[in-house]
Amino acid sequence: MPGIDESLLEAMRLPGARGASLVDWISGLALGAVGEAPGGDWEATAAETAELGRHVAESGSLAAAGTAGGTPQPGTEPPVEDLIATTGGAYHLLRFVSTPFDSTVFLHLWLDRNDGNLALARIRLAEMADRLVLG
Repeated sequence: MPGIDESLLEAMRLPGARGASLVDWISGLALGAVGEAPGGDWEATAAETAELGRHVAESGSLAAAGTAGGTPQPGTEPPVEDLIATTGGAYHLLRFVSTPFDSTVFLHLWLDRNDGNLALARIRLAEMADRLVLG
């Protein structure tokens, strides 16, 4: 089972991948990062994407049926699977990761819009999130 570094390097093998990170959406810290950072700074990118991830994850209206928004409890699934943001030249895919402790992390993949395959990236990132070992 791959750890953080192995998972991020695997993400970088996806067509069009420009950068990848694992972010804690509570603290806003990057737990690991590879490749280019949008805007040139992984710490700033982690803090900004954490705000977006936290907002979506804590939104009661976006939570899965029968679940409440807010910080996931230990051993529960995150309320949102993934989030896609598009810009003129890129896709940003945030895949929330289920963990045995609190499920407050997500994988962030930055894809070039011309070279990336969003559908493939979404499938592969979900597989990576399922295999990721934290701890």
